[in-house]
Amino acid sequence: MDIVSGVGVLDKAMEILGAARANGPLSLLDIQQLTGQPRATAHRLSVALETHGLLRREGDGRFMLGLALIAFGDAAAASFPLSVAARPILEALRNETGEGVQLYVREGALRRCIVSLQSPHGLRWIVPEGAVLPLERGSAGHALTGDGARGAWVESIEERESGVAGVSAAVTDRRGAIVAAVSVSGPLERMSAHPGERFGLAVLAAAGRIGELVR
Repeated sequence: MDIVSGVGVLDKAMEILGAARANGPLSLLDIQQLTGQPRATAHRLSVALETHGLLRREGDGRFMLGLALIAFGDAAAASFPLSVAARPILEALRNETGEGVQLYVREGALRRCIVSLQSPHGLRWIVPEGAVLPLERGSAGHALTGDGARGAWVESIEERESGVAGVSAAVTDRRGAIVAAVSVSGPLERMSAHPGERFGLAVLAAAGRIGELVR
């Protein structure tokens, strides 16, 4: 997970939640290894997260995501219904391309993944839902900032991660304002050095259909 807030304790806590989300029930040693945090820090933050219901423990003591997150997730989805309405369109795009599909929105100088659908391939590029990523790197960031021609797809090759390529398109409302970005991403060896040529039209079509939901 990218460290982006500058508030150390919060970033470390989010690392733990991200590890639990991606890897299932975790022992304290698992948390240390996945986050790189010292044992004392990992234990202190995990117990604090458990106290707030953001983590819980199984009978064997392993940590997993807490039930309080369900309420947060429901409230977040209700406050941004596009993430729910767009999911069937994104699922169709994932099935068509066979690669991972994401929907991003802009948050100031950053971008947040609000929907992430994994590729069915064993070798895949995973972006956790809720992840906050740089705006200036990656095709989705470029689409959100309006880089490139209006109504066109944007591709990126290994801009943020080595071996990963992506192609994205902006979702616009009735006034033409950019409200989100649709992205297809995956390993470079499958996406090729020209992912736009393979998936650009499909991504554009999905972005257009999602745009109709906000017009």
